[in-house]
Amino acid sequence: FSDDFAILLFHYDGRTSEWDQYEWSKNVIHVSARKQTKWWYAKRFLHPDIVSAYEYIFIWDEDLGLEHFNGDKYINLVKKYGLEISQPGLEPNKGLTWEMTKRTDDGEVHKNTDEKPGWCNDPYLPPCAGFVEIMAPVFSRAAWRCVWHMIQNDLVHGWGLDFALRRCVEPAHENIGVVDSQWIVHQVIPSLGNQGEADDGKAKWDAVRSRCKSEWAEFQARLTNADKVYLKGLRRIMNG
Repeated sequence: FSDDFAILLFHYDGRTSEWDQYEWSKNVIHVSARKQTKWWYAKRFLHPDIVSAYEYIFIWDEDLGLEHFNGDKYINLVKKYGLEISQPGLEPNKGLTWEMTKRTDDGEVHKNTDEKPGWCNDPYLPPCAGFVEIMAPVFSRAAWRCVWHMIQNDLVHGWGLDFALRRCVEPAHENIGVVDSQWIVHQVIPSLGNQGEADDGKAKWDAVRSRCKSEWAEFQARLTNADKVYLKGLRRIMNG
């Protein structure tokens, strides 16, 4: 990343002074709160008004390899293709969950994909289009203002948020995409899982994953209820 980027590091392990060994660390902002997650930090420290001076907001995990990534070139491609929400393509051979996020070698950007049979009821909806993963999303200023309001204070892991991002841009299948020519490597370092608490003989990571799944279900339930309230309000307006 060039000097045009401001770097903010969120530390959930309580270690901050250890980063002093890196000269670049002296020029970034450090925020520390033990056993929290990046979405907890984002909700509290990246309010849209606070970061309004920035064109794009990167909300990235800590285990990403950047050997094939250049921030300035990435932003140029995002602007070229009109991507309001995006992510770099992921190296296909490691740490991949969704086909949409896999780097392809036949172009600079892709906005849709073919998933496993039965995974996509509509080719214009997630996870086949209008979709990026919460691992390494990049938001335009306008998109972040919307997404920030969708982040729930108490649902700190963000599971399910990636399926709802399409609500913040329209048409989502055109304005959300993956940048293939600037890609990253998911190094699959389960450091966050070590912050969990072992329970009933389960490993720490199992406890964290269990909470992730329950948060996803709760997030989906809240979205469904919000949609019902919204539609009810529309009917009232239409009925005078």
